[in-house]
Amino acid sequence: MIELDGAAGEGGGQILRSALTLAMITGQPFRIRNIRANRAKPGLMRQHLVAVQAALQVCGGEATGAALGSQDLTFAPGPVKGGDYAFAIGTAGSCTLVLQTVLPALLKADKPSVLRLTGGTHNPMAPPAQFLQRAWCPRLAEMGAHIDIRLERFGFYPAGGGVVEARVEPSAALRPHTWLARGERRAAYAEAFVAGVPARVAQRELECVGRAMNWSEDQLHVRGLPAEQGPGNALLLTLEHEHATEVFTAFGERSVTSEQVERQVVQRARRYLMSRAAFAEYLADQMMVPLALAGGGGFTLDAVSMHARTNARVIETFLPVRFRFDRQDGVDSCTVALR
Repeated sequence: MIELDGAAGEGGGQILRSALTLAMITGQPFRIRNIRANRAKPGLMRQHLVAVQAALQVCGGEATGAALGSQDLTFAPGPVKGGDYAFAIGTAGSCTLVLQTVLPALLKADKPSVLRLTGGTHNPMAPPAQFLQRAWCPRLAEMGAHIDIRLERFGFYPAGGGVVEARVEPSAALRPHTWLARGERRAAYAEAFVAGVPARVAQRELECVGRAMNWSEDQLHVRGLPAEQGPGNALLLTLEHEHATEVFTAFGERSVTSEQVERQVVQRARRYLMSRAAFAEYLADQMMVPLALAGGGGFTLDAVSMHARTNARVIETFLPVRFRFDRQDGVDSCTVALR
């Protein structure tokens, strides 16, 4: 039984999600204490509980302590099985984080799988569905994984109600891969999504982005959504390069100006562009498990976060790999190799 401390390092939900993924793949049971101890509301929230329930369905395992607010969970996996699955988070809890928990395991399943999730697709504490479609899945494809994600309906915080469908084909083994540079830029654009929110809000956000990034009108897009999918407003900046694509996101809310929303995404995009790294912080975090499963590879990244260091320690507990974070010529890097 692997013992994990949910208060270690960054102390967030990623410790639980990575543990669930790796337990399903390796067959190793674990116990985690102090779940999300460093958060304002510790313990399992709805999206974390659904991640546990989804993992149980996918592998037919057993768990104790799987309840809202629980800070202590024991998880014993069974064999991963492909098939059709439907998971309802029931709030604006993140569909994408649940997907990232079970999709790597389903690459090891006995047959293809289709997952349909309802809940939050766009909220401040998780990557939006477009991030998985544009940034994460293409990098997994380069490693030999075949995952297709379709966004059927937006679900904004706090109402949720979004729908995402994912299709995954089994993969015998992921291939090691290394991303040292992002390559030449192929596209750069901003999208302001609004549902049940005046279009002028989106237009104002895009005007601010255009000035800050020196982008032309054909790079700025208002994306109006049906009012019943809101209220909600999300501003996405997509930077597509030869070897990597990044999606930066901020959300509009009451008492937050368009300039403040724009500033959030522009600051992150600028940090990434100035770094010369292949990946930004969040994509780097989410490529760590796939690379560890492949047994090697690495990437340059714009910042090494405590989140990444914590994730590395969890992964090393389940797999015979070692992560190394380094900095050369002003650029951070992360490499993983078998130990």
